[in-house]
Amino acid sequence: MTLTTEVKKITESKPFYAVAGAGDYAVEKLRELPDQLQKLQARRGELRETAKDIPVKAREYATTFQDKAEAVAKDFPSKAREYADTAASRFTELYEELAVRGRKIVSKVSGEAAMELEEVSKSAGAASTERKPSRPRATPKA
Repeated sequence: MTLTTEVKKITESKPFYAVAGAGDYAVEKLRELPDQLQKLQARRGELRETAKDIPVKAREYATTFQDKAEAVAKDFPSKAREYADTAASRFTELYEELAVRGRKIVSKVSGEAAMELEEVSKSAGAASTERKPSRPRATPKA
């Protein structure tokens, strides 16, 4: 197979689009990061107060957890299966969503690239017709 065929096969696959979608999603979230950091900075004092309460809360939760540990242990196998099924289902949905998102972004970028190539082609064509070299004039032989 030619390199072009191999590249086309890869770029038309669902994993390719899922990766493109994941990249687009990551870029979207990174753009939101400065705002989130500013909000977190504004809540710094509140977070310090909450941090002071952590040891007391941890002791309370530890006591409560010990009381419930037996009940949780009995239900663990069925709950684990339920969570695994839910996670598998959600991962499948997420994979599909990322593939759809990737198809959109690749289609958009491909369309933009095609338009740019068309513009370059037109301007190159116009430039070549404007600058046609002139033919040297034949000089009469003496």
